[in-house]
This record gives sequence, structure tokens and C-alpha cells, in this order.
Amino acid sequence: MEKADTPLADVEQRIARACRIAGRDRDDVELIAISKTHDAEAIAPLLEQGHRIFGENRVQEAQAKWPELRERHGDIQLHMVGQLQSNKAEDAVALFDCIHALDRPSLVKALAKAFDKAERQVPCFIQVDIGEEEQKGGVAIKQLETLIAQARDADIPLLGLMCVPPLEVEPAPYFALLGKLAQANGLAGLSMGMSGDFETAIKLGATHLRVGSALFGARD
Repeated sequence: MEKADTPLADVEQRIARACRIAGRDRDDVELIAISKTHDAEAIAPLLEQGHRIFGENRVQEAQAKWPELRERHGDIQLHMVGQLQSNKAEDAVALFDCIHALDRPSLVKALAKAFDKAERQVPCFIQVDIGEEEQKGGVAIKQLETLIAQARDADIPLLGLMCVPPLEVEPAPYFALLGKLAQANGLAGLSMGMSGDFETAIKLGATHLRVGSALFGARD
């Protein structure tokens, strides 16, 4: 397959191809450009090409660079993809349009309180510790149903589940497991797939891809 002129065009081409192979509609898969550690100058080319969905992993970093960009491009959607501290819940609710790392009861309580205060609800994914790697965050699989129930009781709008598979292993079994867990709990969204494995994730039902280096290049 011929490489496209820009990284964004190349990734879009690869997404479209993976969707065709999987028999899926391209519109059912959302591309989140992970812009963490990249400044406004690096983000500008994607904005100029019409991309509007971005992801950050730190509240403070996002606060520093996105308000000005949003003034120029009002239709931007911003996703929080990193671990969120409970004491940053209010700031996250004010800034982000989606949160991908709901992973513990204390954060459920903090977000519910922040939603009430802001009179604004932000849809969330529950992050699952799919590879049993505590350093990556995420709720343990055996505690997932309890956390989902707590989130629903607190009126947290749940889009689905999110995971980060272990490095340097075949991700497909982990993606498949996340899909089964989501289906068992009545959740449709699957936030899975990054630069090295998003085509596999699409074939296994991903609805939200978190792609960074394939769009921006390797971070320093």
C-alpha cells in the first residue's frame, strides 16, 4: 500500500483499510490524536488538515495549551487519556469532553461531585487492568462489575471500557477480552488500540483509537 503524503492521511488510510477488512463502517471508529508532550506548533498541522479530536494525559499540560487553540478552532474535542487524580476532577470536568481512565471508587465520587458543581456531565470509559499490571492503572477485572455499578449509581455516563495491553506481547487476546467484558456489562464503547496495534484493535471492535507517535513522531 502506497504511503500517504502526511502522517494523518497515512493513519486514516490504514484505519479505512482495517475497517474494510473487518466489515465495519469507518464512521464507527473515532481517531483520537494523542498530543501529550507536543506543543501547539506540532499540533497545528493536524488542525490545518481538519482533525479535531485530541487526547492529553495531564490536566495541567492541557490547561496550558488548549484554551488558545480552542479559541481558534471551536469544534475541538479533548479527551483525558491518562490517570486522573481525584483532586483534579473539577479541572478535568471543566476542560475535557471525555475521560478514559475512570478506575476506582474514589474517582467515581470525585467526578460525580464535580459534575454536580459544574452542572455538566462528561462521558467516561472505565479503564481495566487487562494485563494485571498495577503500574498502568485500571480496575482489576474481578472488581470491574462493582465499579460499573458504582458509576451507574452515581449517574456517571459510561461510554465503555478502556485498556492498555502489556508491551511486546500479542495484543489481540487482550482486546478480545475487553470486548467480552464490555458486552457482558452492556457497554458498547471500546477505547483500545495505539500506534503499533490499532489495526488489530479495529478488527476486534475498537470504537476509539488513541494514536500518538504514528501522527506526531516519537517523543523526545
